[in-house]
Amino acid sequence: MKDVRKDFPILARHPQLTYLDSACTSLKPLQVIEAESSYYYELGACAGRSSHMLGREASNAAEGAREKVADFVGAKAEETVWTRNATEALNIVAYGLDYSKRKKVVTSALEHHAVLLPWMNLRDRGMITLEIVGCDERGHVSEEAWANAIDRNTALVVTNNGNNTSGVSQCTKNLAKIAHDSGALICIDGAQGVPHRHVDFRKENFDYLCFSAHKMLGPTGIGALVMKREQMAKLQPLVRGGGTVKTVNLDRVEPVSDYTRFEAGVQHYSGMIGFAAACGYLKSYGMENVEAHEKALASAMLGELEKAGVAVHGPKDLPRSALYSFNIRGAKAHDVALMLDKEGIAVRSGFFCAQPAMEAMGAKDGAVRASCYIYNSPDDVRKLGEALKKIAALY
Repeated sequence: MKDVRKDFPILARHPQLTYLDSACTSLKPLQVIEAESSYYYELGACAGRSSHMLGREASNAAEGAREKVADFVGAKAEETVWTRNATEALNIVAYGLDYSKRKKVVTSALEHHAVLLPWMNLRDRGMITLEIVGCDERGHVSEEAWANAIDRNTALVVTNNGNNTSGVSQCTKNLAKIAHDSGALICIDGAQGVPHRHVDFRKENFDYLCFSAHKMLGPTGIGALVMKREQMAKLQPLVRGGGTVKTVNLDRVEPVSDYTRFEAGVQHYSGMIGFAAACGYLKSYGMENVEAHEKALASAMLGELEKAGVAVHGPKDLPRSALYSFNIRGAKAHDVALMLDKEGIAVRSGFFCAQPAMEAMGAKDGAVRASCYIYNSPDDVRKLGEALKKIAALY
């Protein structure tokens, strides 16, 4: 498989760095950095507004980027809305849905705060009823548990297709069928799923799919919400302003009917172009190769963690990306992360914006998380294992 490390300027600048924090944010290849910069060097104007030459070129670049990002997840450009990130996309769905006929929303205790907080807020305001499905002792929610929670009163099921605390993926195509059989919609938090395996919005039959560029080699501050056209027509925008209307007078507003009604104000044009470049980079690498590479790294990492004697949180025997959360008995997670940093290994520590999930998996005080991506190697995993053995010996 192609060695891509040379494409990443950060790794050239820090050749001894072992970067194992991609679940927080991935590194960016030069191809993405140059694509994003091209907007400022070559365009610089507003897209979708100004009719002069630079405005037209910016519009063409932005819409071309939309097509590429949509295609990456098996969707169409007209089904795709730009957002700041997956969090904003999830909030658009949460606050834009009509709960007047069905008030129940079903999610799980293993979700990111970006899923839990909007719908908990709606629950606390009396707008919905919220059922949060628990997990088993391994930190896994079974399809049976989902099926038992979803009923004819359910408006929406919202969950992830890649867990940010354990790396485990679910068969979301099956969950979509369970939801649809009860007349409910399904919204997928794809922040940790889309970067690590091939996701097909149409074939998996999602109603909403939310994901972020920065988790998948792209820029920060740009994400996407993909949704079925019939659901887009019903969803209310979270923000209103310039670019979202046909006409305005002081008595009446006529909004546009397409995806642009969700994109108020001047947008992150350079981010769009960089996002498309990231999708192109991953497509060239091959998502089947991403999956295979991570599967090998996940197996190797689990072996190293077990040899180091650390406590691994979450299931060990389910499909996953190369991500594990763990603790060294007797050590504080933040202390372990700082000691790893001194060894040239970058990881994250804490609750990972998923405190209920971590507590459900037994990490009451948080944990350390190591997460790989395409620029990591078996040597990186071995380096982590050796460092953890040294740290564990101190306790």
